[in-house]
Amino acid sequence: MNAPRNWDDLRPRLITGGVLVAIGVTVIWLGGTVFAVTAALVTGIMVWELARMIAQDRAAQAMQLGVLAGTCLLLARHLDPIFAGPLLLAPAAAGAVLLRAHTGIFAAYALGITIAGFGLTLFRDSYGMVWLFWLMLVVAGTDIAGYFGGRLIGGPKFWPAISPKKTWAGIVCGWIAAALIGLIFLTITDSGRDLIWISSVLSFASQMGDIAESAVKRRMGVKDSSNLLPGHGGLFDRFDALLGASLFMLLVALLVDVPELRF
Repeated sequence: MNAPRNWDDLRPRLITGGVLVAIGVTVIWLGGTVFAVTAALVTGIMVWELARMIAQDRAAQAMQLGVLAGTCLLLARHLDPIFAGPLLLAPAAAGAVLLRAHTGIFAAYALGITIAGFGLTLFRDSYGMVWLFWLMLVVAGTDIAGYFGGRLIGGPKFWPAISPKKTWAGIVCGWIAAALIGLIFLTITDSGRDLIWISSVLSFASQMGDIAESAVKRRMGVKDSSNLLPGHGGLFDRFDALLGASLFMLLVALLVDVPELRF
């Protein structure tokens, strides 16, 4: 028998999620410096949260790493991607000096965060806003469908050792929601039919980003990355899925020619 469903977190999740979506749509629409600064701020906060989880007794060092990550991201935007590499590596390398604990874990996750932040900025500058609207909606749709699918259907757990709340039902509901979003964008933009299955693969990448963050929280024995967002924990808790999706799309952009989408 499934455990009774608990909806106590639904209201704060909806409110916080709505505010984040409104902010996200606005900064994606504006693009340019506004988007770059927002991406740098979010990146810095996520690296700060990561450092706090890994070395809870080194608050000052965690703040320094967050500031460094955001600053490096802003500077990297004005450089050729080849020369931006060392800047994106800097926060991960600095963590080995400042934290002195679990440095390998911090380096891997911090590098993923900074590369994803840089990739989102690069994507907005190079391919326009429609791609980012699609990416954001796929990630949000995956999360919403996974939440309700998991709560309403229940069933076998997807990876109970890492993320005990995720079920196969929620995972598959996320894929279906992403495919439907891809279908909608297929009808309102000049994208090709491949966008439908790519949306589902992107959905899975976002779910793996969520699970990757769950793994580090479980390893460090913490429930949330911080308490900045009511009902969601910290920015790392909210944007871990976007992190996985962004890294996937950046990889796709490196392998194939990504056209600019238009309505």
